[in-house]
Amino acid sequence: MPLSHLPPYVSALFYALAHCLDRRLQGRFPQLLLGVLFARGRRTCTAWFRAAGIAEDFRQAYHAVHAAGRHADLLATQLLAVVRPLEPGPRLVVGIDDTPTPRWGPCVQGAGLHRNPTPGPAGEKYVYGHNWVTLAALVRHPDEGTRALPLRASLYVRAKDVTPQLAAQGWPFATKLELAAQQLQWLHTWAGHAVGSICVVADGAYAKRPLLRVVRRLGMVLVSRLPKNAALGSLPPTRRRPGQRGPLPTYGKERLDLAKRAGQRRGWQQLECVQYRRRVHKAVKTFLATWRPAGGVIRVVLVDEPDGWRAYFSTDPAMTAREVLERAADRGALEETFKDLKEVWGAGQQQLRDVHANVGAFNLNGWLYTAVEAWAWQRGQEQLVDRRASPWDREERRPSHQDKRKALQREVLREETRALLQERPGGEGFRDRLERLLGFALP
Repeated sequence: MPLSHLPPYVSALFYALAHCLDRRLQGRFPQLLLGVLFARGRRTCTAWFRAAGIAEDFRQAYHAVHAAGRHADLLATQLLAVVRPLEPGPRLVVGIDDTPTPRWGPCVQGAGLHRNPTPGPAGEKYVYGHNWVTLAALVRHPDEGTRALPLRASLYVRAKDVTPQLAAQGWPFATKLELAAQQLQWLHTWAGHAVGSICVVADGAYAKRPLLRVVRRLGMVLVSRLPKNAALGSLPPTRRRPGQRGPLPTYGKERLDLAKRAGQRRGWQQLECVQYRRRVHKAVKTFLATWRPAGGVIRVVLVDEPDGWRAYFSTDPAMTAREVLERAADRGALEETFKDLKEVWGAGQQQLRDVHANVGAFNLNGWLYTAVEAWAWQRGQEQLVDRRASPWDREERRPSHQDKRKALQREVLREETRALLQERPGGEGFRDRLERLLGFALP
């Protein structure tokens, strides 16, 4: 299918991604992305190739997937130009989390045993496969709430799973915190000059000293869960004692106990905020404290929930309690994105063995997710959802990501059909394009 029948917005992104690769792969890469968009069934790499019409030169397509994994940091820079116009504010908000994808089979590089965040009915505590530390932009849609748009994903390989073959390829061992720190350094390099500030929202597992040190050095803000046993201190003195020399202390000497503060009935305030697209009222306590892993003063927010109290924090003391709670809730959009990546795009089903090819395949799924969401950003529900075949379905609900993906497919096929009708029936080109359209329509 000619790439000229893609919407100009999507076509420009495909070509921008292709120009980041070697010249010998640039012509193949947009066609591969088109196959990722139109693939059906089990989303193996061969399903991508069939949807893209790649047959005899399939080896070059495999090379393109491998190259996308090796140069994922460079290709991901093109996505920054996609997400920034969606919410052109002075602050860029990103989320960091990790998710596993099952992978079986011999000789699969980088696969290992990881904790399963969704055990399911069988209750499996662990899953064998790959684990992806993902950086995504958290952008607030005017009608759909916060959307998490993947920018870059890094593969976490346990130290015991770094085989001699991987080590010979130059694959270093890095913890999840180190991978997250590398992603933030990449973000600061490519986007730090274009935004006023960068706010990072992460799970409590990432609120550790190694990542907090990088956040502080880069001038970013981190919002996350605070451990209930965190060793908090009081605020340091701001005035010198008579005869005192040297710099003022960074930490206070008085120890603050979160459990005692949460157990006191006094001091709770009612706060209205927006979480998960709903306006809710929360009973909160907020105060400033010092925390050594954060390197100074933080904003602490205690929330009284039906199942017990919770603690959140921000490394920006000027951030209000409402902003902290809303930003912490925005991280839930990343979990929804992980679900769509696996169910809609089939992330983890590509049946690849090489570690760089697996990195490229997972990032390709994430980049197509971001492209579809950005394309559908300004379109209304009537343009994205086609329920003419289901007139009994009259329930009002926001379009799912699958609805948006199908809407983009319909627009591409509509333009392809219009171009086909302009050709002379019976010609060789007409028959080829007609068979191509039938291949998309028939299972």
